Amino acid sequence: MTMAAAMQSRTAESPARSKASRIAHVDIVADLGEAERVWRALEEPGHLFTPYQRFDLLGTWQRSVGEHEGARPFIVIARDAEQNPLALLPLALRRGHGVRTACFMGGKHTTFNMGLWNAEFAAQAVASDLDALIAPLRNRVDVLALTQQPKRWHDQQNPFAFLPQQSAINGCPVLVMEPGGPPASRISNSFRRRLKSKEKKLQALAGYRYHLATSDADVTRLLDWFFRVKPARMAEQKLPNVFAEPIVEKFIRSACLAPRGEGHVIDIHALECDDEVIAIFAGVADGQRFSMMFNTYTMSEHARYSPGLILVRYIIDRYGERGYRSLDLGIGSDDYKRMFCKDDEDIFDSFVPLTPRGRLAAAAMSSINHGKRLVKQNQMLFDLARRLRQAFG
Repeated sequence: MTMAAAMQSRTAESPARSKASRIAHVDIVADLGEAERVWRALEEPGHLFTPYQRFDLLGTWQRSVGEHEGARPFIVIARDAEQNPLALLPLALRRGHGVRTACFMGGKHTTFNMGLWNAEFAAQAVASDLDALIAPLRNRVDVLALTQQPKRWHDQQNPFAFLPQQSAINGCPVLVMEPGGPPASRISNSFRRRLKSKEKKLQALAGYRYHLATSDADVTRLLDWFFRVKPARMAEQKLPNVFAEPIVEKFIRSACLAPRGEGHVIDIHALECDDEVIAIFAGVADGQRFSMMFNTYTMSEHARYSPGLILVRYIIDRYGERGYRSLDLGIGSDDYKRMFCKDDEDIFDSFVPLTPRGRLAAAAMSSINHGKRLVKQNQMLFDLARRLRQAFG
């Protein structure tokens, strides 16, 4: 059965369009350098992608973490008859248990996964386009494991929302902001008063300040502090430290120092005083949305004054004043995220089999992720799973 046939019910409601796809050529590239020119071109205005799919972020991940994990670049580039790029899928190919799996680059370090699309093509894409895009992969891949995809980005539908899908394991709370709106439209006045009351204790510290790190020296200094404090914070919470491997630290440092315009690919926001770093939040921005990647706060007595929440308030106001439309603090419904982010991003997973062997793998992947989601959605099961994880280390 073709992909177009599999998605027939999903496209039945769409306006009638030609069944012929605009995609005339599909190239599969295994070298980052060979894909770089097209990739960067699709990052220019007029294209659809999330800031997690920038070349300088995923290229850095692939050269460090991806290569260390045995993932090979599997970059899919679709073009029209005039050789204009229509889409680029930043995938990595993994082999395990006799199955070839293609998934998005970035692993556990990207909140959202998506292709990079020509916006006009994405707006008009139908099932036959996706069939033309995916068909050439069938003799090279057994299953596409395309997880944590937003259904929409900046009010435009993700073309892969036409694929068979299921809800992602974790949700992502999001704050929708009104451009030019008053501060109270972002954070209520009562919550602001509570945070300002806590902040008075910190404002008494010499050199107390909020800032966005702009120099390489500041970025390096803040990361040095982060990689000292984060392991202690995770151990205190009895959580696994996802930053423990040196190769992960190398990736984070490289991405945070990679330049982008007047800033960096990953921005680091900080609360500090002369004696210590108090809290940091680091994330990616694209002119319309800020998305948090990692954070931590001091182990000193100043932690009692909720410096993380105070820093989030500064970040929200910074981007709100610059006309941003939304902000998220990463996947997962932690209590502090819900204090600020009242809505939910619609995120989905797609497991698309391309071979008979892939059908078995896709069914297994789908079941595993569905089970994990059930655990995350049930507090009793979640607490039991956490106790078991802590007991067995």
